[in-house]
Amino acid sequence: MEPRKDDKSLGELFSELSRDTAELVRKEVQLARTEMTARATKVGRHVVYIAIGGFIAYAGVLALVAALVIVLEAVGLTWWASALIVGIVVALAGYLFVQRGISGLQRDSLTPTETIETLKENAAWAKGQRT
Repeated sequence: MEPRKDDKSLGELFSELSRDTAELVRKEVQLARTEMTARATKVGRHVVYIAIGGFIAYAGVLALVAALVIVLEAVGLTWWASALIVGIVVALAGYLFVQRGISGLQRDSLTPTETIETLKENAAWAKGQRT
């Protein structure tokens, strides 16, 4: 009687299990890397918003400082009033950019949730195979 082709020795089964486990780990690392890259790209975008907001707010502060200088040196209302209005508008725009960036950073998580879920599924599957 010939042995069936699907009858494998214990050593062959462990060897196959070892190869499959190594492949699974490689795939999980690849998934984690892909997921982290996507999340880092989102975070980078939010950091750019914060930087833009910071630069705009800085311009607003400069305009407010110019308004203060004009108020102190000039007697006329027109110059400082216009500089003050422009400064407030620019500072408000900068504030809005910074808030948008901060809220985006708070909303997005860096945790690789898909990878964690598949690792949990793999662990549950492995426990089911042992029993």
